[in-house]
Amino acid sequence: MKIPRKMRAVVLTGHGGPDKLEVRNDWPVPEPGPRDVLIRVSACGMNNTDVNTRSGWYAKQVTTATTGEAAEDTNLEDPTWGGGSIAFPRIQGADVVGEVVACGAEADQGLLGKRVMTDNWLRDWDDPTRLDGVGYFGSEQDGGYAEFTIIDHRNVGTVQSGLGDAELATFSCSYTTAEGMLENARVGSRDLVLVTGASGGVGSALVQLAKRRRAIVIALASEAKHAQVSELGADIVLPRSPENLSEAIWESAGTRKVTVVADVVGGPAWPDLIEQLCRGGRYVCSGAIAGPMVSFDLRTLYLHDLTLFGSTIVPPYVFRNLVRYIENGEVRPLLAATYPLEDFHAAQAAFVSKKHFGNVVITVRDR
Repeated sequence: MKIPRKMRAVVLTGHGGPDKLEVRNDWPVPEPGPRDVLIRVSACGMNNTDVNTRSGWYAKQVTTATTGEAAEDTNLEDPTWGGGSIAFPRIQGADVVGEVVACGAEADQGLLGKRVMTDNWLRDWDDPTRLDGVGYFGSEQDGGYAEFTIIDHRNVGTVQSGLGDAELATFSCSYTTAEGMLENARVGSRDLVLVTGASGGVGSALVQLAKRRRAIVIALASEAKHAQVSELGADIVLPRSPENLSEAIWESAGTRKVTVVADVVGGPAWPDLIEQLCRGGRYVCSGAIAGPMVSFDLRTLYLHDLTLFGSTIVPPYVFRNLVRYIENGEVRPLLAATYPLEDFHAAQAAFVSKKHFGNVVITVRDR
């Protein structure tokens, strides 16, 4: 195809509210470097990193729950997931699905014309497991809320699947995050896993992927979404904030303790979550949508031999495994809604409201 010089794109102009996002029709099409591929974007899934970066929520001086509104103090020293700053203007959006339409001279030419999805961790490919210096697609580099985007050819995977592009765009961020959490916590068939926020993107992925590992899953979700969470395979579904979590677990599971807590919520309920862990239990966290500041009794940690895991950057094999799970039908997409690129502000408002079940996806073109 003939590559145009200009494209439609959603451009973030700075930290702040939704007004910092501009829908443009005249943005330059990026040119691939030697190891890059140029992707004609079909769909791009939304994720919390977009919202948190735009609003400046990652900054240490922000201590409240995520709301999507601008941080009160806009003089932020560490406003991004990596603890530093990013350059503006920036095109966000990590979960790209589309067609490779050009390849750099040193990129895999066999990708030309293939439908691909993106692995969003921008690694040093000479040392791909090193954590320092890793960036994120749509944060440290322009992402996929645009008609075209570029990324290193080692950051894409071809997928043999009958799923549509918008369905595929629900997977990469949420499911690699969830699988990374389960890998860190070494979840297996003998585990009883308590999953918070089970109706959201990462939470619903945690339910599916923990069941894939044959664990028993207790899911916390708003009662209006219990039936949908049960359909994902959760063995027990409890209210998002039970009045007495310990008693609720006992009445439903016949035990007072779980072996793993997989948490993306945090907030005021955090101490109660930790108390549900058995001796030698594991807690793993990859989010704090209800608030990052928690109260913790260190005696609970050392007297009960607990292990706490933070989980953000995942090893490269996690994405490769996810592609295999998709191709084998071992996980299912949860597409809550699609919005065209021009309706981006409405899409992000819907995403922030958390009334949906699953993922919200921006569609850029029909395929």
